[in-house]
Amino acid sequence: MNKKLLGEERRNKVLQWLKEAKSPLSGNSLAKRANVSRQVVVGDITLLKAKNEPIMATAQGYVYMHPDNGSNKIQKVIICRHSNTETKKELEILVDHGITVKDVMVEHPVYGYITAQLQITNRYDISIFLQKMEETNSVPLANLTNGIHLHTIEADNDQQLENALSELKKEGILIDMSS
Repeated sequence: MNKKLLGEERRNKVLQWLKEAKSPLSGNSLAKRANVSRQVVVGDITLLKAKNEPIMATAQGYVYMHPDNGSNKIQKVIICRHSNTETKKELEILVDHGITVKDVMVEHPVYGYITAQLQITNRYDISIFLQKMEETNSVPLANLTNGIHLHTIEADNDQQLENALSELKKEGILIDMSS
């Protein structure tokens, strides 16, 4: 059995594990490693974020957002509209072109912009996201805005971006603001 980690020592270990991780770590997996409850880990993450640690909660688990280190990736915000049943198609088009879907945003008339972090990079991430939506009986944020939503996306190069956007436009998902 693992030694139960206490307070600051545990938070330092959680931070270390997140920094070293190659993929998101779930609250349950962190709790098991630290020999505490998931709720304790949630509190630890909150305290770490209060200390300005760049930790993001995604559908796949917690991610430490390492500094960019001069990355040449291209980021763009796009506007999309589709039905709930087309969510999978939209995400697959993007990741199949090598695009990372960083977040989803909607503009609410009362709350302003509501943003949810996604960090979806492949079809496995899509399946986890959709499975969690189904398991929790949740609906996409875009339901608040008749299907209209924004994504921050990231590509390695202009060609990836151009190809993905072209296919989204062809499918009637991308709202073209250039006209």
